[in-house]
Amino acid sequence: MLVAVSGGIAAFKAVEVVRELGRRGARVKVAMTANAARFVGPITFTGLTGEPALLDLWDASFAGELHVMLAEWAHAIVVAPATANLLAGAAHGFADDLVLATLSCAACPVLLAPAMHERMWQRAATRRNLEQLQRDGYHVVGPVSGRLANGNVGQGRMAEPQQIVDALGSLLSAAGDLAGKTLLISAGPTQEDLDPVRFISNRSSGRMGYALAAAARDRGAHVVLVTGPTDLAPPHGAELVKVRSALEMRAAIQTALPRADVVIMTAAVADYRAAQLAEHKIKKQGDSMSIQLVKNPDILAELGAQRSGRHPVLVGFAMETQDVASYGRKKLVAKRADLIVANEAAVAFGGDDNQATLVSHDGDEVLPAMSKRALADRILSRALALLAAADAPEQVTESRPAPRPRAPAPARRPKGRSPSKA
Repeated sequence: MLVAVSGGIAAFKAVEVVRELGRRGARVKVAMTANAARFVGPITFTGLTGEPALLDLWDASFAGELHVMLAEWAHAIVVAPATANLLAGAAHGFADDLVLATLSCAACPVLLAPAMHERMWQRAATRRNLEQLQRDGYHVVGPVSGRLANGNVGQGRMAEPQQIVDALGSLLSAAGDLAGKTLLISAGPTQEDLDPVRFISNRSSGRMGYALAAAARDRGAHVVLVTGPTDLAPPHGAELVKVRSALEMRAAIQTALPRADVVIMTAAVADYRAAQLAEHKIKKQGDSMSIQLVKNPDILAELGAQRSGRHPVLVGFAMETQDVASYGRKKLVAKRADLIVANEAAVAFGGDDNQATLVSHDGDEVLPAMSKRALADRILSRALALLAAADAPEQVTESRPAPRPRAPAPARRPKGRSPSKA
C-alpha cells in the first residue's frame, strides 16, 4: 500500500493510518509532498515502515522514474490527508510533485481522505474537483463533522485512521460481489410539516444509510438511494431520490421496488403526521395547545406483506433505547423481514461509529463497535448471503409411493386339534 501524505494539519493522523495498515499485514511505502514534511518528519514514516519516506520527484539516487515505479508497485494508494490543494491538482491532472505525478499514472484503486476547514470543504470549486475525481474513478472516505484545527466544529475533519483503513479493506476485498444487483436503500429522517415553518422530525443524520449506499456502490451494485433531508454529500454514482415526508418516501420506494434485488430500510420514518396541514403559521394559543396527529404508513411492514416469496431480500433497522435484540426479533417477525439491524439510539444517532446486533431467523449476531462503513459491509455481506439463498432452487425430494400394507398372516392351528366352535 502506498500512503500519500499532503500538507495539512491532519498529516499527523497519517502516522496511525500507516501503523494500522502494518498491523493488518500490509507492506507500506510513504510518499509525501514538501508541505507534508512541515507537519510530520519523513523519518517518522521511515521508522514505521522500514522503507525510506519519499519526497523528491527528482531523486537522483533512484535510477528510473520514481513516480512510475510507485504507481506500478502499489496495489492501492491512500491519500491522507487529501487537502483542497491536492484535490485541485489531481482533478486537473497536475503532476508537478511526487504525489501528483504518482496519482497521474496510477492504475490501482485510489482512496482519498479529504481534510480541510469547513469553509474550504463547502467551497464550490472543492466540490467540483471532488466530483470530477469521483467520475474519474477515485474513491472517497469522509470528511466527517467534528472539531477542526482552529477549534471550530464543522464538516471537514479527516475520517479517523480506523475508518480509512476499513474503507480501503472493503474496497479491495469485496469489489464486484454485488455487480449486476440493484439495492434500494432508504436513509435519513422524514419531516412532517405542521405549518409552513414547523415540522416533526427526529435526530437521524442519514450517515448509516449513506455508508450503505457508498459501500454497495463500491461492491458493484446499482444503488437507488431514497433520502430524507440531510446535510451529507450524496454518494457519487448512486441514483438519488430526495424526499421530505413519509408519504413521499413511500411513493418513491414503491416506484423503485420492481427493480430491487435487496431493500434496506435505514430511514427513520416518522410514525405520525399532522391530521391537517395549517395553511399559515400557527399562532400562540395560551399556555398550551393540541395538535391532532394521524398514523403514517408502516413502509417496512407493507414491503414485507407485498413481496413475492423471498424476493426482494428485505432488511430493516430497529432503533431502540432498551432490550435492543428482543425488540429487533419482534420486528423481524411482525414485518416479515429477512434481517433486522438492531441498535441503540444513544450509540447510533449522529456519530460515525455504531454497534449493532444482526437479528435473523437463524439467530442473533452481536457485533462489536465499529465504523458505520465497516458495519455497512457486514450488513451487505449478510444481505448477499440471503440473496444467494433466495435465488437458489428449491430442494425437491423425490417422492416414492408408500408400500402397500401387507395383510396379516392367518394364525396357524396346532396339528391334530380342531378349531373350537363359537
